[in-house]
Amino acid sequence: MAERISDAEHAVMEVLWEESPLTAQDVAERVPTERGWSANTVKTLLGRLLAKNAIAHEEEGRRYLYRPLVEREDYVAGESQRLIDRLFGGKLTPLVAHLADRDQLTAQDIAEIEAILKELKA
Repeated sequence: MAERISDAEHAVMEVLWEESPLTAQDVAERVPTERGWSANTVKTLLGRLLAKNAIAHEEEGRRYLYRPLVEREDYVAGESQRLIDRLFGGKLTPLVAHLADRDQLTAQDIAEIEAILKELKA
């Protein structure tokens, strides 16, 4: 997927990653209600995602069924790397240091990071 997806498009993708294929109406019903989106808004977002080759659709009678072409894990990996590249020069350590400096790492976060590092060293 060459083009980035917007936050709104991401909400639609989360629905399709959770369950697919779905109709536009199914997606509209599953998008968090606090978004307050109509079915037409969801259809517009689905159209944008189709144009970006993030999703595909197939006809089933008079309706379309939508499914993701991009795996969630691949999307998260790409977005994570873009964030690290853009804000931290491609290095993970400054990100962790930034979070630690801002007291945004809980004791549980630190324990999980330590466990990951211990596993990586083994």
